[in-house]
Amino acid sequence: MTTFYRLGRIACFLAMMILSVPLVAGFFGAWHPALDSFAHFRVHLAVAMMLAALPLLLTSLRWQGVAALAFGAAALSTTSSSLPLPGLGPVHAAFQPRAEGRPIYKMLQMNLRFKNTEPEKVLSLVGRWQPDVITFQEVSAMWEGKLKPLFARYPYRMMCPYPNGIFGVAILSRRPFAEGSAPQCFGEGALAVASVDFGGRASDVVSIHLGWPWPFEQSRKIDELGGNLAALGQNAILGGDFNATPWSAAVARVARLGGLTLMPAAGRTWLTFMLPDFMRFAGLTIDHVMAKGDVLVHAVTMGEDAGSDHRPLLVEFSFRDTATHPEDSETETVATQSAAAPHS
Repeated sequence: MTTFYRLGRIACFLAMMILSVPLVAGFFGAWHPALDSFAHFRVHLAVAMMLAALPLLLTSLRWQGVAALAFGAAALSTTSSSLPLPGLGPVHAAFQPRAEGRPIYKMLQMNLRFKNTEPEKVLSLVGRWQPDVITFQEVSAMWEGKLKPLFARYPYRMMCPYPNGIFGVAILSRRPFAEGSAPQCFGEGALAVASVDFGGRASDVVSIHLGWPWPFEQSRKIDELGGNLAALGQNAILGGDFNATPWSAAVARVARLGGLTLMPAAGRTWLTFMLPDFMRFAGLTIDHVMAKGDVLVHAVTMGEDAGSDHRPLLVEFSFRDTATHPEDSETETVATQSAAAPHS
């Protein structure tokens, strides 16, 4: 046995064990936000641990390698909606089938990126998709001016600036706010809530932007917004940049506080500009859609690049037991068998 062989075996074993520690810690995120911070990188940690374990299959430590591979595969299954382990994967609702004759509404959810150098891509996306409502995050002072071309089409809006002038949120709607309601900002611009009239059916539309995980402000901000989330109306649809993965305790807390249900993820919505798009598999799924009450979500699709490090989410939804109203003439009515695919 050569020195290189012995050192390689030890190095792989140590790497495997070291990577397993934060991987395991991430499953206990409900205990403390520090542990939840590891959960967001569960996929990356599991893959790295499995790669470190592979060479051990050719050594006397093969059974330790097999155990690590099995654990890694189990950890990865908790991040998938197709092969979850009971009680460990993200809890979300299935998409609801479209009902013939029921009006379908559209929502665009997007983190704009506060210093987006291609704002025209966002305006073009809105023009093509023509959503009924829009939830934006990172609405910086720059964006307040760049979004003005949309204001004629979306006369009902709420802009919530953040103290640093960067991380504000906004709601834009071409449908009127519900009579007697007023849109509100909470959490120093981290949360915007507006009750929107969708052809006679009122629903809260919510835009949320959470900060980075522990040791940063994310957990504290969720605590701060808890009462506002609990006060949401009977019907609500929420879009936002959570800076948290769907299987994390942070996302589960928001859903629990608001009585909301997480929708299936559309893909890895965030990828650093330092990596090319073909490496999106290395990104993070941190932009989400939630709903409650009579709101039925039919699809959440990841849209094309719009100049941000976050991809937009294109959402189709309707209301349970709703009838078509005259004011829905601008809304696409989609039958199940002829649904049009969104731009992606």
